[in-house]
Amino acid sequence: MKEIVTTMTTKGQVTIPVEIRYLLGLKAKDRVAFSIDKGNVRLAPAKYTLGAVYDVAKPINKPENFKKLKQIAIKEHSKKVIEEAGKI
Repeated sequence: MKEIVTTMTTKGQVTIPVEIRYLLGLKAKDRVAFSIDKGNVRLAPAKYTLGAVYDVAKPINKPENFKKLKQIAIKEHSKKVIEEAGKI
């Protein structure tokens, strides 16, 4: 097991060494997660949660007409089903 030592600032911040960033595939502004289990701490790239990506994509129309979108989706799905049934 390799040990890499770094220094913590007065604000409690540490720099993640480049070797570890490379190993984990971390880039600037990536989020990281700390896991604690029986006194052991693990560092890993944070998994995206719904809260983390909320409001990233903006709707085309405001407010979005979900009834219309549902109708369009049903029509498109119906066309696919009919086409597939014709192949049988």
